[in-house]
Amino acid sequence: MTLLREEITGLVLAGGRGSRMGGADKGLQNHRGLPLALHALLRLSPQVGGMMVNANRNIAAYEAMGAPVWPDPLPDHPGPLAGLLAGLEHCETAYLASVPCDSPNFPPDLVERLAEALQREDADIAIAATLEDGRLQRHPVFCLLKAGLAESLREFLHEGERKVGLWMARHRAVEVLFDDAAAFFNANTAEDLRSLQR
Repeated sequence: MTLLREEITGLVLAGGRGSRMGGADKGLQNHRGLPLALHALLRLSPQVGGMMVNANRNIAAYEAMGAPVWPDPLPDHPGPLAGLLAGLEHCETAYLASVPCDSPNFPPDLVERLAEALQREDADIAIAATLEDGRLQRHPVFCLLKAGLAESLREFLHEGERKVGLWMARHRAVEVLFDDAAAFFNANTAEDLRSLQR
């Protein structure tokens, strides 16, 4: 039994400090005429039922992209897990799929393949992975997870923990191998953004 698109809410994570981009709001950086986060939103929305954005600054600019915007439920930008928690707390479907705002070329079948593996392995979380120089590289913010994990994540963050992999290791997680490593390239710096545009 495959998951239906309607059972999955999509989340674009755009709540970071952008420290490696000189403090710029990464999701609003221009990429081929559109903000980076909008590229992610447009790419993810056909793969899911509904969409949300996690952002902590320039809320109106993100709201203009046409999806509800939720800030971190914890202060001081504690990292992507806080963004995931914002998504889980406002998720009205059984599953949440997340992508970062700075990787506009992720696979168009990302959610479908994550959902298939999640169902097959009876897992709580499905995580995208690629092979880079023969080594498995996980991309934990490209994931599909059960919305029921909100409480577990809330407790983890309140313990002062921040590491995505550490929290995911507490649950049944399955890695899904994608062939195209370049699809997961993310623009962390202004230089990265320039090479993405080339």
